[in-house]
Amino acid sequence: MTRQLLMTPKTLALCVVALMTSATFASPAFAAPADAPIATAPAAPAKTGDDALTWKGITLYGTIDIGFAHLDHGAPLTSYYAPGLPFVIQKNSNRAITSVSPNGLSQSKIGISGVEPITDDLKAVFKLETGFQPTSGHLTDGSRSLIVDNGLPLASQTTNGDSSRAGQLFQGAAYLGVSSKTYGTLTYGLQTSLMVDNFAKYDPQNQSLSFSVIGYSGFAGGAGATETGRFDSSVKYVVAKGPVRAAYLHNFEGGINFPGRADQVDVGGDYKGLSVDLTYSHVSDAVTESVLTAAQNAIHPGTLAGTVSDDTTYAVEARYVIGKAKIYGAVEAITMANPAHPLPASFRGIGGYVVSFVNNAAYNNHRKEVVSWVGLRYSVTDKLDVTGAYYRYDQNSFKGNGCSDTSASSCSGSLWDASLVADYRFNKHFDTYAGVNHSAVANGLASGFLNRSSTAAPVVGVRFTF
Repeated sequence: MTRQLLMTPKTLALCVVALMTSATFASPAFAAPADAPIATAPAAPAKTGDDALTWKGITLYGTIDIGFAHLDHGAPLTSYYAPGLPFVIQKNSNRAITSVSPNGLSQSKIGISGVEPITDDLKAVFKLETGFQPTSGHLTDGSRSLIVDNGLPLASQTTNGDSSRAGQLFQGAAYLGVSSKTYGTLTYGLQTSLMVDNFAKYDPQNQSLSFSVIGYSGFAGGAGATETGRFDSSVKYVVAKGPVRAAYLHNFEGGINFPGRADQVDVGGDYKGLSVDLTYSHVSDAVTESVLTAAQNAIHPGTLAGTVSDDTTYAVEARYVIGKAKIYGAVEAITMANPAHPLPASFRGIGGYVVSFVNNAAYNNHRKEVVSWVGLRYSVTDKLDVTGAYYRYDQNSFKGNGCSDTSASSCSGSLWDASLVADYRFNKHFDTYAGVNHSAVANGLASGFLNRSSTAAPVVGVRFTF
């Protein structure tokens, strides 16, 4: 039976909203009032179990993940960007860092979900979720982390990165829909992309922010741009019949935080221990935000630079379970082109932030990126898992001269990342982890970097879920 909470569903919802908008978790004054990431389930089933915080179909849930890390080439801790530290080598990775670190295995978050029966086979579902930084108390906000470093030289910057979480009140999920065992689930609102949904299943490190380049950067999950790992005006339909499943997502053009449109399709199935999914995505007017140079910051301080593209992506993902082992593998091919409908300077982007400097012509020659990975998760005991993974990014030369050196970021190049993690679960709510992550870049993908490789070791942490 579920735990009986002495409050009505309305009171519970109001309590969560009050927590999200309190001074501790306040978003910046210039952030939009609503939007961000990790909501992988298309429906919002209430938790079950003797200790689930559920009453009359409404569930309160959350995660707090905090740890400690040492990086041989890092940057200072950020108060806003989800990973906290540069666990994957970045341009500004420049010094040895020993620091507290947030969100090692998963994004810290709090949310409510609900299920309300309509008929025997039809239920209304909803989910509201936000993410926060347990090391600072701020709502997770990638755009804010970039603005903090506007105009600063690389060696003086803190950790930063673009994100689909930009300080919005609801940044993990904010959707409403209906679910049927017979006809599937249809939802509308702020939802994760089909790529992110699949990577939650097929990434051996479960999209860890410390041990998976897919988790650290939303480039792969966003099918070319981290901000499009979530869509704020999207309709998603998911259906399964026996071992076969299919999904479709459409984002309507002109949303609050994303000006373009998107269409994504997924088909997959299971056979004995094998699971396979094939995913297609096309996103128009995808935006990748970046820090302003000193000259740009002198003209429009407090804003951002942005590169706009139309992105087409294909992916195949697989997982095979044999005994206590799970074997993972995937390949994703991304093609980025100049936008068919360029965006104007000073448009308002994700989280309400202004993008003053806009590049609509970065890909006169199409940029092509292949993301691939393999991994193995082994259950040593029913409480201890050990996981090893290897990730790789390979980029073509899209400068136009066939270069394969560090002279420009448009030259061909590569990134690789390898990790090893042990995760011990004390019970269903509490686990602890320890691991190491090593990454390196070469040629075009190393252009402008202060260092070309970095090792994060050790990284240890604890995670509490409810």
